[in-house]
Amino acid sequence: MHLLEIIKDNAKKNRQRIVLPEGYEERTIKAADIILSEGIADIILLGNKELIQKNSASLGLAHINKATVIDPETSEKREAYADLMVEIRKSKGLKKDEALKLLNNPLCYSTVMIKSGDADGEVAGADNATGDVLRPAFQYVKTLPGISVVSGAFLMFLKDSAFGDNGLMVFADCAVHPNPTAAELAQIAVSTARTTRAIAKIEPRIAMLSFSTKGSAKHEMVDKVAEATRIAKEMEPSLKIDGELQADAAIIEAVGRKKAPGSEIAGRANVLIFPTLETGNIAYKLVERMAHAQAIGPILQGMAAPINDLSRGCSVSDIVNLVAITANQAIDNKNNK
Repeated sequence: MHLLEIIKDNAKKNRQRIVLPEGYEERTIKAADIILSEGIADIILLGNKELIQKNSASLGLAHINKATVIDPETSEKREAYADLMVEIRKSKGLKKDEALKLLNNPLCYSTVMIKSGDADGEVAGADNATGDVLRPAFQYVKTLPGISVVSGAFLMFLKDSAFGDNGLMVFADCAVHPNPTAAELAQIAVSTARTTRAIAKIEPRIAMLSFSTKGSAKHEMVDKVAEATRIAKEMEPSLKIDGELQADAAIIEAVGRKKAPGSEIAGRANVLIFPTLETGNIAYKLVERMAHAQAIGPILQGMAAPINDLSRGCSVSDIVNLVAITANQAIDNKNNK
């Protein structure tokens, strides 16, 4: 069974409530119809009920009536949500009348829903910029305990099964944090380990990448990766992690034995942690295009509840897949509480 089918099957067995703030958007409601027909998740659509019903009817969607539809502007939860927002943002001087106005925005409403326990996760971004999706998430949902940085992981399905676990690897951070400190890079590694277990369904073997292997080069950027490796081991002592490693030492067994003898990760890594966003973003795009790998993501990690951002060029199937992934993250969150 392909990993995506395993992810969907797990979501079906443990139904989660996933909110889609862009309930008016055509690809979103088409995806919602598929998700509901397959039983992948319970869907909450935000938007004007009449408009959603009209759009659904015009598209001939048969299952959308199973969704819970909420209009943020008329919801009975507005007062309670506004009070919660004021409590969370009181140090910033947020007033209740301001909170009520903010709740008219479905992207804000959805994050407060999650904070209130009325939804388990969110998928948005088909019609909104990443910053607009993440801003209210940072303000109200915030990050996991011990984690201060949000990052983005990609599942990379390679045609050559010799790499990773039968061709599956996880790359991070490829989407969010431009130049993490050593402590932040360690957090990214720990978060990615959790994503690897929860979503990729494999035990992580993490390589902290650099242009140096075990001191072969001297530079502050190398020092950062070595320090991040040390901090990550302190954060999670059982983690299988090593660094700093060059990319070839991380993924090619013969090179790993030569450059890092005795390492249990060198030559066997299935998770690659890049030292900066530019290296991660460039690497995943090169592997996707030149090695014809399938890249699924970014899967946002580090948030206290799963909130995932779509590309505005996403397809209906992209939305369906990301909802299933988000549901699995929500399941993992509950299992780890």
